[in-house]
Amino acid sequence: MWLFNSSIGRKVVMSVNWYAVVATLGLAALAVIHIVFAFILTAQNRKARGENRYEVATTTNNSGLLDVAERWASSNMLVLGLIIALGLIMHLKDFWYNMMFAEIFGVVGAHDPADGFAFIVDTFSNPVISILYLVWFCAIWFHIAHGFWSAMHTLGASGKIWQKRMQCIGLIYVTVLMLCFAVVVLAFWLGCAPSLGCC
Repeated sequence: MWLFNSSIGRKVVMSVNWYAVVATLGLAALAVIHIVFAFILTAQNRKARGENRYEVATTTNNSGLLDVAERWASSNMLVLGLIIALGLIMHLKDFWYNMMFAEIFGVVGAHDPADGFAFIVDTFSNPVISILYLVWFCAIWFHIAHGFWSAMHTLGASGKIWQKRMQCIGLIYVTVLMLCFAVVVLAFWLGCAPSLGCC
C-alpha cells in the first residue's frame, strides 16, 4: 500500500496524525467505561451491605503502613476517583486542548501546538498548578496501589501470601511511576529542568 511503501505516503500518515486521535478517543472511551462501572459497583456494594456500610473496621497496633494505606484507599475509592477525574480534566485542558486539539482545528494559542516543552514550562512554573498536579499524583498513587492488587485478587491471585505479594508489586510499580511524574513537575516548578540551565 502506497501509504506505507513510499516516503510521500509515510509523510501523509505523519501529517494527518490520525493514530494519535484514534488512541486518544480509545483512551477516553476506556476512562468513561471505568468511571461508569465504578459508580455501578459502588452502588451495588452499598446496597448489598445495607447498614453495615457505616461500620468502621478496627485497626490493631500491628497494622503496617501498607495495610493502613490499603484500608484507607479501599474505603475512599470513589473520592479518589473523583479527584483523579478532576485532575484528568485539568491535564486535558493544560496539554491536550493546547496541543492536539489546537493542531487539529488550527486554534492559535500562546505557543505552537507542536512545542510541548513550552506548555510544560508554562504549566509547571505556576506553583498552584504544580501543587494540584502533585495532589493528583497522590490520588492516583492510592487508586492504583489498591486497584492493582484488587484486580489480581479478582482474577484469582488470592490468599494471604499472594495478596501481600500483589500489594507489594503494585506499591513498587505505582510509586516508581508517580515519582517519575512528580520529578518532572518539581524540576520545572523549581527551574531545575536540564534545558533551563539550572541546578
